Amino acid sequence: MHNGDTWGIPGGARDSHETVLEAATREAEEEIGININLFDPLSTFTDNHGDWRYDTIVARAHKDLIPHEMNEESLQVEWVFMDQLSNKNLHPSFEGSWPALQSLLGELGI
Repeated sequence: MHNGDTWGIPGGARDSHETVLEAATREAEEEIGININLFDPLSTFTDNHGDWRYDTIVARAHKDLIPHEMNEESLQVEWVFMDQLSNKNLHPSFEGSWPALQSLLGELGI
């Protein structure tokens, strides 16, 4: 498993016909069973590496949104307070973009 035993957020490749939001919601449904009617997208964070990039949708979750493991891609799913992320073994790509993403969250008042 590539970067197994690390913590991150749901994600994956975007199909050519999908928007960033469509891809993110599809991945969240597939990997952690998120009901797409139970969150409100707020912003998109882009970690651009030239010929490839990571796009992260920042969203506000409804109180009834309960994620859970859907397949072998997600061995454990849990809500984590942002100040507790330093206690996690982060996926390298997520760890690399976390400082800039955290800055965006601060700008959004999250």
